Amino acid sequence: RQRVLLRGVLMAAWEAAWGQLRYSVPGEMPKGSFVGDVAKDLGLQLPSLSDGGVHILDKGRTQYFALHGKTGHLVTAERIDREQLCRLVEKCVLRCELIVEGKMEVYGIEVEITDINDNSPSFREAETELRLTETTAPGWRISLSEAHDPDVGRNSLQSYDLSGDEHFSLTVQMGPDGDQRPELVLAKGLDREEEAFHELVLKASDGGDPARTGTARIRVTVLDVNDNAPVFSQAEYAVRVPEDVPVGSTLVTVTATDMDVGLNGHVKYSFHKISDRESELFHLDSETGEITIKDHLDFEEISSHKLEVQARDGGELSDKAKVTISLTDVNDNAPELTVSSTLTAISEDAPSGTVVALLHVQDRDSMANGEVRCTLADGVPFLLEKSFENFYRVVTARELDREQVFEYNLTVRAADGGSPPLQSSAVLALRVLDVNDNAPVFSQERYSARVRENNAAGALVLTVRATDADWGQNARVRYRLGEGRVRGAPLSSYVSVQAETGALGMIVLQQPLDFEDMRVLSLPVEARDGGGLLAHSKVEVEVLDVNDNAPEI
Repeated sequence: RQRVLLRGVLMAAWEAAWGQLRYSVPGEMPKGSFVGDVAKDLGLQLPSLSDGGVHILDKGRTQYFALHGKTGHLVTAERIDREQLCRLVEKCVLRCELIVEGKMEVYGIEVEITDINDNSPSFREAETELRLTETTAPGWRISLSEAHDPDVGRNSLQSYDLSGDEHFSLTVQMGPDGDQRPELVLAKGLDREEEAFHELVLKASDGGDPARTGTARIRVTVLDVNDNAPVFSQAEYAVRVPEDVPVGSTLVTVTATDMDVGLNGHVKYSFHKISDRESELFHLDSETGEITIKDHLDFEEISSHKLEVQARDGGELSDKAKVTISLTDVNDNAPELTVSSTLTAISEDAPSGTVVALLHVQDRDSMANGEVRCTLADGVPFLLEKSFENFYRVVTARELDREQVFEYNLTVRAADGGSPPLQSSAVLALRVLDVNDNAPVFSQERYSARVRENNAAGALVLTVRATDADWGQNARVRYRLGEGRVRGAPLSSYVSVQAETGALGMIVLQQPLDFEDMRVLSLPVEARDGGGLLAHSKVEVEVLDVNDNAPEI
């Protein structure tokens, strides 16, 4: 077995085409076994792996694989039982998705679980009792219970062998699906008085190396004549039902008749060929032939069930018929919308097409019931784009303006094509970060004030006001007196602007003014925000005369 596991690991191959990786690994490998070198195959850097920027997408189901953060290797997250996962399919493939958050990329990974010979053929019944009349002619044959081997390929069931008595031989018929159907053949006439019982052993072998075998004992009791076998009214029964048919409902009734009377004409029904899962779903009434539902059916799990029923009379003569139960899909699964990666904040000057979220959608239903359409609420500057298979991206449709809308709650809706459709939604909360794209604005382009001459230094002339539509430091306004001179002296020697006064700028005197020297004082004032954007205004100060000069003779 170790050689098989090693060969399976060495044969693991990858293919990176259109974002798809493929590997193969034998079943029953222990937890932590190497599957593939994802980092090498995708050209990823190990630092990004250890930082958690690359991870396997969690869909809320059993995770069979994990990504090793230090090596970038894809490893098994638990022991994988191929027969348990893929008992109904020839090729067992598990799928997962790898998210590279830094690049906003997603890669699909397919891992084929190859079979190992870890199961022996087994019979549903370890012992079978047959009853034959002593007048049964040589050449008579009866189908025997078939052995079951969950393995596939050469490791599955390959041959049957019979031992124990010269009166019987074994032939194997090939079914329409290529399955082997053992038949017990009477090779020599029976004589109950000479020998009343015949003990036989039926052995089933698979093709493994070494081969595994399973046996069933057959006890043949020789009876008197029962010359009519039951006959089904149909060789094959077919029925189609919706997957939500209630538990306990009768799906179909099989009927067989026997021309004999008494015990030899009493027919009992049983399943001749049925899987373990189907034996949990269906019940066959041995007396009436009614097939009823024992458990809920699921179209997404198995869409069609093929059974084989047997009618056996009291003399152990039998007939067989096939029963096919086909399910129609019901829209019983809402779309599953998962936010794989998202931003919580974005700058208002982010370029058009910036990706803000990556979403995955799936619907387990089929046909129109499983076709999902995703939409984004109208009236928002964002678009929803198809990314990879069932992945969508939410991108900006244009540059944003924080001064108009500072926060978005984006609702993405997924609806399937059922009637009525089932829906699901996800809400993305996104804050818009400020950029210094607005200069301060004065409340007036020009201010005017009147001041009496000889006012003391520190007297308030007037206040100016400028506002900025930006946020935080970008909206913080500081005031400053512009350059200029009056009568050879700088303006700052006459007045000053108080800069640290919040939203207002206070212009105060630095010295008393003299009407006889200066009638009007023109002041340029500027406002600067935290990002360095400027606004300018003019202040005209008229100096009023007071009677401070006596007449001169």
